[in-house]
Amino acid sequence: MIRLDCVSKIFKVSEPGSASKKDFHALRDVSLEIENGSIYGIIGRSGAGKSTLIRCVNLLERPTAGRVFINGVEMTSLKEAKLRAARRKIGMIFQSFNLLANRTAFGNIAFPLELERWTRQDIADRVHEIAALVGITDKLDQYPSQLSGGQKQRIGIARALANRPDLLLSDEATSALDPQTTKSVLTLLKDINDKLGLTVILITHEMDVIKEICDSVAVLDSGEIVEEGPVLKIFTAPIKSVTKELLAHVLRTRLPDSLAGLEFTRERGNRQADVLLRLSFFGNVAAQPIISDIVRKFDVDVNILAAQLDHVRTTPYGTIVVQLSGGDREEAIEYLLDLNLKAEVMGYVARSGDITY
Repeated sequence: MIRLDCVSKIFKVSEPGSASKKDFHALRDVSLEIENGSIYGIIGRSGAGKSTLIRCVNLLERPTAGRVFINGVEMTSLKEAKLRAARRKIGMIFQSFNLLANRTAFGNIAFPLELERWTRQDIADRVHEIAALVGITDKLDQYPSQLSGGQKQRIGIARALANRPDLLLSDEATSALDPQTTKSVLTLLKDINDKLGLTVILITHEMDVIKEICDSVAVLDSGEIVEEGPVLKIFTAPIKSVTKELLAHVLRTRLPDSLAGLEFTRERGNRQADVLLRLSFFGNVAAQPIISDIVRKFDVDVNILAAQLDHVRTTPYGTIVVQLSGGDREEAIEYLLDLNLKAEVMGYVARSGDITY
């Protein structure tokens, strides 16, 4: 298990136009527990402290306060020689790849093994083994300048795995990649996690990355953990505004632009007003014919304004915004609330507006 206990990090930063320096709190009392063999996501906007946090895990940045434990070993108490030895069991991959330009792919993967004084034959065996795992056996003789971004990142992953680590740290490893390459790299990380039982801590600012492969997630804001838990729980019931903002483009939780043409109000005036309702479906309920059910049971008219179907790892979810008119709208809403889904009244429309697309 990886455990962070009240970790804080303060940097001294210069004040503009002054020789004096002030304290900048990059991390504030961060406490986390990460189960072995899991993929744990840490998400936040730029400047939230994500990269500082991951560098505190392997002590590339020493915390100003607090303790870091990896598999029962208090990393923050280790002297330099023992810390270097402990770091050998921690691999790290970076957004900018950090490959050595004057070495081939083979040489980049072999580099950490050379530092450990492995024999030439053992190095060759290990490089070919790990290259096969990440799918770049045919690229071993090429230099970084000859490789695509996705291939470079696979080399970086192979290098991080060379020493057979127990923990893999990923610092925005997909941020410089296009969507298709990002998906292939995430699939690779999940495959590595499954095959090797490797614990992965994944830093990102993209909820799409979190939903693809992470088991749990912590939301970091201004150096503090504001929300954390299983990914499905965070997606289905976010509490903090920063979490909702990060989720907005993934779950389509904002009002669609088409509502601009409606006479929309947050408070209900006329009891005849149409109801705007946002429904979030998760798991098996996403496949059920709920809309046709409420039309049939409660004689309501349903105008679908926006809809999306996706998944959180292997769990399907759907988000739909509808306009309910006529019939027993209140009973229909009560019926929806009793189901295993989230139903939220977004507001009311004074008349059945004509929507222009």
